[in-house]
Amino acid sequence: MKQQVNDLVQTPIPTAHGVFTLHYFSNTLDNKEHIALVMGEVALHEDVPVRIHSECFTGDVLGSKRCDCGEQLDLALQMIAQRGVGVLIYLRQEGRGIGLLKKLQAYNLQDQGMDTVDANLHLGYQADEREYSIAALILDALKIKSIELITNNPEKITALNRLGVLVTKRLAIEITANATNLGYLQTKATKMAHFLFENESNKN
Repeated sequence: MKQQVNDLVQTPIPTAHGVFTLHYFSNTLDNKEHIALVMGEVALHEDVPVRIHSECFTGDVLGSKRCDCGEQLDLALQMIAQRGVGVLIYLRQEGRGIGLLKKLQAYNLQDQGMDTVDANLHLGYQADEREYSIAALILDALKIKSIELITNNPEKITALNRLGVLVTKRLAIEITANATNLGYLQTKATKMAHFLFENESNKN
């Protein structure tokens, strides 16, 4: 059966960064509730700013300082609002795809001295289990011709290209490190090749 998503509901959502239209998608790949926040006219447009954000309950909802996820979510919405057009796709793949339970277990391993990559491997998972087929289908459903991807992750660009998404530009979304998440960010830079610490001021 052909993989597909269905745009079931659209409703305006006022946020601190302006009014977005929330699109609720069903899909044939999993039973999760993936959404897209859309600002402006994106159908048949090129170079649309897009953030593909994977769910992080601890960062997005609780404001945890162990990661940069919540701050990236807020900054991405701000960046889209500044352009007056764009899309934030919110994928339900918690903990780089390993789920909330395993992510919390990985946190405990990190507190014992492992980094984020080694903790995932110790639990029997890959460093990053995320995949972006649903994101590609959502972009197709929104009829977007090409995107400027808001990311620091080169693998995300590669994965989208493989799925037929035309990424014309990368837009950096670097958050200033804090004492708690500095090691987490350094691991992303050194072991996962993320584009981080390109601005020397963010090393302080």
